[in-house]
Amino acid sequence: MKTKYLRMATVVAVVCCAPAAVRGQDAGQQAAKPQMMAKDADPDWDVVTVKLADPNARTAGFNVHGHEIAIERKTVQAMLIYGYGLHEKQLRGVPDWARTEVWDAQGIADVQGHPDHGQMQTLVRKLLSERFGLVLRKEPREMEAYALTVAKGGPKMEKSTGDPNGPSNESDNENGGQTTMRVQNFSMSELTAILTGLFLDRPAVDRTGLKGRYNFQLKWTWDATRETAPDAPPALVTALQEQLGLKLEPVKAPVETLIVEKIGRPGAN
Repeated sequence: MKTKYLRMATVVAVVCCAPAAVRGQDAGQQAAKPQMMAKDADPDWDVVTVKLADPNARTAGFNVHGHEIAIERKTVQAMLIYGYGLHEKQLRGVPDWARTEVWDAQGIADVQGHPDHGQMQTLVRKLLSERFGLVLRKEPREMEAYALTVAKGGPKMEKSTGDPNGPSNESDNENGGQTTMRVQNFSMSELTAILTGLFLDRPAVDRTGLKGRYNFQLKWTWDATRETAPDAPPALVTALQEQLGLKLEPVKAPVETLIVEKIGRPGAN
């Protein structure tokens, strides 16, 4: 099992939306909580422009700027991974250009308010369908995966007292080969999804059996050359067990796979 942090080529860790929140900025540093979209809203794009990204641009991510929504410097493959909450290994049939060409999309949703993570995923999926002509099918395939389970002694996380249907907050801070993840009101399925999308070399499946939502901080060293430094936190797998009471175990499991049947470059805006 690989225990170091794996930065996937299709993911850039800057001001991105994480589960039901804007990533890259500590929740405590935000000046005010944004007005969220209605929980039952099913947003679409009121207007959106799509174009090849400036190769010299320095920002990247799935971002919300006031009432504007921006996807900056992302490949189609990265949009698929984000929009469907999966690992690169769960994709089949992605053409070469969709893995390498980097795109920008900027627009306004047809629903007022700040989208939560699921609504942001909805917007990305609709962008792929409406502008890139995505047609896909789903099928389960057995593959190498990780099972997230509860370690001996039980979970060590604080039960959230927030709205169980409310937004989750997650922020990451990287410094000196270490990552600190802080989350509020997180379900285990959300934790499994973010571990799959950003930090693991294969998909993960939630087998914890934990139904509630939790608050916690997780700190680990992803740079193997720094794991022996004084006071360095452990690698991710050990940190999960010691700090959260959770385990990642290698398994073979049926995992949903997306087969891309049709996709093309967008036409003129």
